[in-house]
Amino acid sequence: MASLNVYSVLVVLFLTCGVVMATKENDQIIKENNCETKMGFSCVLEAFTSIFNTGSICNKCCGKLVVLGKVCHSALVKKPLENPVFKDLNPATIIAKSIQTWNYCLALIDSPSPSA
Repeated sequence: MASLNVYSVLVVLFLTCGVVMATKENDQIIKENNCETKMGFSCVLEAFTSIFNTGSICNKCCGKLVVLGKVCHSALVKKPLENPVFKDLNPATIIAKSIQTWNYCLALIDSPSPSA
C-alpha cells in the first residue's frame, strides 16, 4: 500500500514538473525570439480568433504570421492553453486549427499571385 502512495506522488510530481517545464519552455521561446512584438495587434487578434474561435485570417496577416515563423506561432498558440481561463478548450482541436491556419497562410504566401 505504501508503494502505491509513493508511486502516486511520483506521478503527480512528474506531471506537475512537465507542465511547469512546458510553460517555461514556451515563455523562453517567446522571449528569445521576440514573438510578441513581430505582429501588430490587429493581426494577432485575427490569427487568435481564427484558431481559438471562428473566423478567418486576411492575406496581410497571413504574411505577418509566416514571417513570425513556425516556432513563434506554435509557442504563442500553446501558451494560452496553459492558462486556466482556457481549460474548457480541447487542446487537440486548438492545435489542429493552429496547423490548419499555418498551412493555409503558408500556401497563400507560397502561391504565385495572379498577373494583372
